[in-house]
Amino acid sequence: MPIVSLPVIWVVVFDIVAWSFFHLAISYICFKLPLAYFRKDSFWFQIFSWEQSGRLWQRLFKVKKWKGSLIDGTVLFNTGYTKKKLHGSKTEELKIFAAETKRAELTHWLSILPAPLFFLWNPFWVGWLMVFYALASNLPFIVVQRYNRGRILAITELGKG
Repeated sequence: MPIVSLPVIWVVVFDIVAWSFFHLAISYICFKLPLAYFRKDSFWFQIFSWEQSGRLWQRLFKVKKWKGSLIDGTVLFNTGYTKKKLHGSKTEELKIFAAETKRAELTHWLSILPAPLFFLWNPFWVGWLMVFYALASNLPFIVVQRYNRGRILAITELGKG
């Protein structure tokens, strides 16, 4: 049972406004984080050996077939680093691209976190629908970022040898 009881139309409106707010606020905050933070090798963004430099994501989800159809968040703010295509093939350009995939991945992980709040004003089953929405609308983007970063890291590691 929701803590706040509202007419159905207002619950729907509030859900739409709340998700819009969370998505935009989280995107803006992550956009404002300095690139230097994402250039570091941190545990949160490492590509694990079981991901096989991104090949796992291609094998499981056929990422190459659909990743181009995802919307790049930079269109929301009409600024930022677009990840629709590489900006060059030099090692430094690839490292910047990899750092930007970390920014995008963080944005999408954080965008899942507000989902439990929707249980406060929605019926229980709608609360779970909101959790499903959060996962379904963010996990594809996370998979693509990890796929792209795994491939880029494999390329830049080859250049070191």
